[in-house]
Amino acid sequence: MKALGLLAVIAVLGAWLVWNAWNVFRLVTGVRDGSWRRPMWWTRLCSVALFAGVAAWMRGLFATGLDTRKTCLFVHHERYDEAYRRAHAAEFDKIFPLHDMCNAHADLVPAWVNPTIVVCGVVALAAAAVLLGFVTAHAIRLSQPARKEHQS
Repeated sequence: MKALGLLAVIAVLGAWLVWNAWNVFRLVTGVRDGSWRRPMWWTRLCSVALFAGVAAWMRGLFATGLDTRKTCLFVHHERYDEAYRRAHAAEFDKIFPLHDMCNAHADLVPAWVNPTIVVCGVVALAAAAVLLGFVTAHAIRLSQPARKEHQS
């Protein structure tokens, strides 16, 4: 059953990847042809920003691999400080900001990960706000009675 769930997650993420690859193309062409004035362009922007943010978060989350000690020593050539890691264990379990330190000076999470997550979140929220504006304007238009012009 777990394998079926994993396959479903992989299928959804794969479909989201393909959707966002198409969205990047449509966003670029949409800037040139003026479709940024339509809600679908903002939906695409929100989707791409969320996907990039999730991808950056996953990159930071899995930066250590399976064995942090070996990653520190053999991949990054940094001293592994077990006492430092025990003293700051709560910091390494947080969802955001991501950190996984070998010692007091070496972080296994790349420096670009946390700022990328923040920027993608801000872009996604801005796109969602613009979409909310489109929905509000549409609802206001629907609630106003139809005006019939009388010609004399």
